[in-house]
Amino acid sequence: MVVLHGLGDSLAGYRWLPEALALPWLGYRLVNAPDHYFGGYSWYDFAGDPTPGIHRSRNALAGLLDALEGEGYPPQQTFLLGFSQGCLMTLEVGLRRSKVLAGCIGISGYVHDLPGLLGGLSPVARQQRLLVTHGTWDSMIPIEPVRAQMQRLRETGIRLEWREFAKDHTIAGEEEIRVIREFVTAARPGTPAARP
Repeated sequence: MVVLHGLGDSLAGYRWLPEALALPWLGYRLVNAPDHYFGGYSWYDFAGDPTPGIHRSRNALAGLLDALEGEGYPPQQTFLLGFSQGCLMTLEVGLRRSKVLAGCIGISGYVHDLPGLLGGLSPVARQQRLLVTHGTWDSMIPIEPVRAQMQRLRETGIRLEWREFAKDHTIAGEEEIRVIREFVTAARPGTPAARP
């Protein structure tokens, strides 16, 4: 699982995640965003035009996934999880990539340019499993516009599971971790398909 932090955070902020998910068969690659931001890092310019940074970070993450594949971690066994800015990058990478990942998990984020993303969907985007979660009390990224964006993605045939939690801009403890764990476990590589 490749884990993407939010604005101003770093990979150190997610060292607790492997123990919390409690999936001993799953390995993790915690990564830092490319730009320094007040003691942490950012994936794109928060104050100005985010588009160049999004494109650059998307290409960098695509390169990371290619490198992981070269190390013996095929796409169908690789998950992408991101919080806030990391959620935006997860959606950007997962829906534009030409190879289907095991699953993409976005937490408390949004889509920067929905028409642009819809126009850039990869041929396999509608095969990609996604879980997107958000807080009904989110004071940084209000839920209503994000809810509408996710509904639009679902209307285009994207396999997106949307879950709302009574939380602010954070991860809602074990309640939300359990949903993520179940999503990941359902796609565990080698898990036999359910019989009809």
